[in-house]
Amino acid sequence: MSGQRVLVVDDDLHIRRLLHSTLTRGGYEPIEATSAKEALALAAEHKPDAVLLDLGLPDRDGLEIVQLLKKASPAPILVLSARDSTDQKVAALDLGADDYVTKPFDSEEVLARLRVSLRHRLQAEGAMPVVRAGDLVIDLADRRIMRGDEEIHLTRKEYEVLRILAASPGRVVTHQRALEAAWPREYDRRIDYLRIVVRNLRQKLELDPARPSLIVNELGVGYRLITDG
Repeated sequence: MSGQRVLVVDDDLHIRRLLHSTLTRGGYEPIEATSAKEALALAAEHKPDAVLLDLGLPDRDGLEIVQLLKKASPAPILVLSARDSTDQKVAALDLGADDYVTKPFDSEEVLARLRVSLRHRLQAEGAMPVVRAGDLVIDLADRRIMRGDEEIHLTRKEYEVLRILAASPGRVVTHQRALEAAWPREYDRRIDYLRIVVRNLRQKLELDPARPSLIVNELGVGYRLITDG
């Protein structure tokens, strides 16, 4: 499984360590922020796939930044807070949070709710959760690539490029769209980086990498994932 990036926003070191361990065990890549200002900066820079947000931040109330985070990224927001009143939960959800878990929380419940939120986001974007290409099964919801009973492990960059191709099966994905998906920082988006990642993907996925039949070039435009049906 290729790790999705999760932004953890909490000023409590113990909670951050617990969530870091939980997320890593679940196959995610945690990024940590201790304040609202840092959270907004990291969200803009790293484009996380999901956000775990505490409401009791030192510089700003967490409720105030839910909408700001939503503007910065379509990532689902799960509020993890000691505030257990109904009005606080309703306020967070009305402002755009996708789920609300009260502290103290069970780490397995957090992982389960995170998986559900990510699956809902995928469905909302209109992507098919499972894409078949030749003998490959690409499970976008669980970020898993299988050939028969064998799981194929990809780097984060490899997965992000494959994901954007699989989200538009059979259609051309431009170089620019692929670069934006895999390289959040604009200054890192170089076409030679993309070519290296595509070459590595073909080595892992194609039966004959020298004659690719799954990831094909559209000369000067981009790439297309050839899928079944």
